Amino acid sequence: MPVAEFTEAELVRWGEEFGRSLTFPTWVTLRGDLGAGKTTLVRAIARAQGMLEPVTSPTYSVVREYYSPRGRVFHLDLYRLEDPEQLHQLGWEEIRRAKGLVLVEWPDLAADALPGDVVALALEHVPDRPDVRRLTW
Repeated sequence: MPVAEFTEAELVRWGEEFGRSLTFPTWVTLRGDLGAGKTTLVRAIARAQGMLEPVTSPTYSVVREYYSPRGRVFHLDLYRLEDPEQLHQLGWEEIRRAKGLVLVEWPDLAADALPGDVVALALEHVPDRPDVRRLTW
């Protein structure tokens, strides 16, 4: 697995390049502690898809759906889920059938409901370097 350390600006550039390389349907999971940069990376990926509307964190709504010239983009933040059984309340099966780009923060809370062929990204804080994040993909 490749690993790199990025400032926020570098992470955004990486996310935009990564986003341009994606084809539909694709599921991308983003793991990392609070404040690690998951939503920043989602915004960069979404911009690369040609989305013009602002991407906001779906922490309280859990799911946000956007439209890009390439298709539907779903941004899920599962942080507030208490049980994987709650996924059906989010329209999980509809999202799976939509054949879009699905970006999932806190994917461990989905347990075994994720498809088997996800692109897994992990972000972490770098000790003694608060402006740098370590990305593993």
